Parts: sequence; C-alpha cells; structure tokens
Amino acid sequence: MEPKKMCCIWTVLSAIAFVYLLRKLLGPKNRKRLPPGPIGLPILGHFHLLGKNPHQDLCHLARKYGPIMGLRLGLVPAVVVSSPAAAELILKTHDLVFASRPRHDAARLISYEQRNLVFGPYGPYWRNMRKLCTLQLLSNLKISQFETMRKAEVGLLVSSLKRAAESRDTVDLSARISAVNGDMNCLMILGRKYADRDMDGEGFKSLFMETLDVTGQFNLADYFPYIGVLDLQGLNRRMKRLSRIFDEFLEKIIEQHIHNKTETMDFVDTMMAIMESGEAGFEFDRRHVKAVLLDLLIAGMDTSSTATEWAVSELMRHPSIMKKLQQELESVVGLESMVEESHLDKLEYLDCVVKETLRLHPLAPLLIPHESMEDCEVEGFHIPKKSRIMVNVWAIGRDPNVWPDPESFTPERFIGRNIDLSGHDFQLIPFGSGRRGCPGLQLGLTLVKLVLAQLVHCFDWKLPEGMQPSDVDMSERFGLVTARANHLMAIPSSRLRIH
Repeated sequence: MEPKKMCCIWTVLSAIAFVYLLRKLLGPKNRKRLPPGPIGLPILGHFHLLGKNPHQDLCHLARKYGPIMGLRLGLVPAVVVSSPAAAELILKTHDLVFASRPRHDAARLISYEQRNLVFGPYGPYWRNMRKLCTLQLLSNLKISQFETMRKAEVGLLVSSLKRAAESRDTVDLSARISAVNGDMNCLMILGRKYADRDMDGEGFKSLFMETLDVTGQFNLADYFPYIGVLDLQGLNRRMKRLSRIFDEFLEKIIEQHIHNKTETMDFVDTMMAIMESGEAGFEFDRRHVKAVLLDLLIAGMDTSSTATEWAVSELMRHPSIMKKLQQELESVVGLESMVEESHLDKLEYLDCVVKETLRLHPLAPLLIPHESMEDCEVEGFHIPKKSRIMVNVWAIGRDPNVWPDPESFTPERFIGRNIDLSGHDFQLIPFGSGRRGCPGLQLGLTLVKLVLAQLVHCFDWKLPEGMQPSDVDMSERFGLVTARANHLMAIPSSRLRIH
C-alpha cells in the first residue's frame, strides 16, 4: 500500500480512537441497562467474533448471552434477536420504532440513494411506494395474469430435462433452476428474457449474483462512516461499476417500453403508466421506477431459485421424503399430467416440505437489518436510537425450545399445525414480519412450489455415480441471500406417461 494512503488510514483511525475514548470519558455515568453481550474490542467492537457465516456465529453467542443480545459493530450499537418471543417484541409490539433501515452504502450507490423498497428508510415516501407496489405489481390479480407464461417456461425446463434423461446426462440442477426463475422474473418485470449479451457481455445473471454478494457483505463504511472514502475493501469501486451498468440497462429498458407499446402490461409498463399519469400522489420519477425495478429483479432473480435448490437438495438427502411427496403429487395430479398452479393449494405435503426447507435454510438468515428510530425499552433493556437490529431467523429455526430435533429435515412436523409463512407465527418468519415483511411473498412461494413440484413429479433423481444421499454437500455461501456454496448435480429419469 502506498505510504501516503497508509498515513491517511492511520490518521483516520487515530481520529476514530480519539472520538471513541472521548465518548467513554465524557459519556453519561448513569448508564441505562443495555442488552447483555460479550466484551468488545476498542474501536472494532465485536467484528472479530464474526466469521464467514455470521448468522451461525451469532447463534452460538446468543446461546450464552440470551435472545436479546447487545453488540457493537464499529461505532454502531447493534442488537441481535434470536427467539420467537424476542422477534415478536421487535417486529410486532414495537414494530413502528424498528421499521426503518440503517444507512447502507451499497443501496445508496446502487439503488438511487436508497429510493428502493428493501433498504429505503421508513417514512411517507416508503409507505406510499410499498402500497403502490403491493396493489399494482404484487397483487394476486397481477400475479395470475402471468400464469400462462409461467406454465410455458416450466414446460421448457421439463422438455430440456427430458432430453437429458434420454441421454442419461448429469445436469447442473442449480443452473437450470436459476435459469428458469430468471427467465420468468424477466418476462413478468421487463416483458422479455435477457441473456449475457444484453449486459455488454458482463453476464446477466452473474451481475445480479455479484450485487447480492456486495450488498450482503459487512461493509466497513456502514460502521465507520469516516473511512468510507478510503474504500479499504474495494466495495465502493465494485458498487459504482454495478450502478453504472444497471442504470444504463434500465434506461434502455424504459426507452424501449416507451417506444414499443404492447398489449401485455409488464411491471415496467405499469410503473411508467403511473409515473406519466401523475396519479402516484408523491414524488415519483425515473429514479424511483429504476430503484423499484432493480429491487424486484434482484429479489426475484435469486430468492425463489435458492429456496428451490435447498428444497431439492434436502429431498435428495432424504429419498423417503422425496417418495412421499411424489406419492402426493401422483394422487392429486396423476402421472398423465404436469403440475398446474391450480394444484398447488391441494398439495399439503408440498407445503410442509417448503416450510421445513425455509425453517432450516432461510434465504436471508439475519433478515434485512432494521434500525431504531428512537430510544426504546424492550424486556427491560435500553435500545438506543440508531441501533442496528438483526433478527436471526436461522437461529430461531434451530431453537430446540421451539423445534424438537431441530437439525433434522422433518416436513411432518407441520402436519396439523396452523403455522404459515406470512409473519404471524414468529417461530417461522423467513420473509420477516410487520411493516417490513416481504411484499413479494405470494409470488415467491408460487414460483418455488411450481418449480419444485414439477421437478419432483416429472422426474426421479439420481446422484452422480459413487455419491450417497449423505454425501450431498449442504455448505452455505453467506450473503444477502444465503445460497448453496456449490452447485447441485443430478441425473434425471422421466416418470410421466406423456410426451
């Protein structure tokens, strides 16, 4: 590193240390009772306790310090919540206090100064935009308009897998699932499919993967605002590059929609019509349109495919559960038909399999961080204004006080239990709850169930030669969406009696 840059870094770190010590010396002596937690280091706080899978590290710490645990991440006070009761206090009892989002450098640079839904701070703009998206883009009526398209895309996936089955090829199931989900999302949101060449050869899906990776990392600039300009991790350079690529891409999409009107209203058409009509009732220009489109693309591109991958992986590890699901599908659908969306509500065991998958493999194991908008007392603990709140749904899903034999994959645990995924049952909240619950939950579940049911109903699956079910690698790659670390490979053989 250059001597001038090293000198600059030491100057900033010295200033931070001085501010930290000044706070310690001059801070109020009658301190309020903060949540318990481990002893932190000066300046760094508790960063040294977090490894490559922070949700797992925080789960182990919570077993020692309790379900409401206090940490300090750099200069930012943080609270980690790790039980259903504690999550309910944060996301329901005190929902309004914790409804905002913290400063997020990646979202600021990529999502037009946090004008998006996922990272947007709580306030009138965010409330209006969420309402607009829920009613105009993610309603059951809007979702149902694309049912024929989804059927066609899943049909193409099945056809390609049939060809692989005839030649007994090993297929990259992760890539196939990701591709069909990406295509369906692009058709709903943008009106057509997109390939790598459409992003100047950068790799269409790989750019979204990189964005999830960047936004999911612990960025020092979010915890030490004074050193953000130094870009010590190189994240700013990556984010600015992604921002430029996405902005040019979305501008091109919007211009194409303006000049080439079609009868089918995709999400871009719907948002542009609202913008041009002036009926939104709040500031709503191209920046807002692009921020929300990017939200929908990033959220839809990887979340449903990741959930489907985890579900298929668990079924391959548990052949008896795979067989039980196939029996239900055969009973409800029959071996002469493919699965239709109208079948999904009748497939109770499929619902149990999806719930059990999301219990063990929540897509965002720490959800998206919340921020307290004012001082608040929770269970006798003082939580200061501007604290970062992390809800560890990964830990909640493995809590032995809530789930018997929590490490086992047992879909039967949901039979006869009225536990849903909409955020009302705090022992299972993979999509969050309250004001910040995921508005795309229904669309996401539809995609996961449809693709998973089709894969299991249309094919038997065999692992590559020499592999046993227990050999399926289930290691994670932590990020904004925590996916499998390695692709899932398998060999299909056709089950249906149709051509």
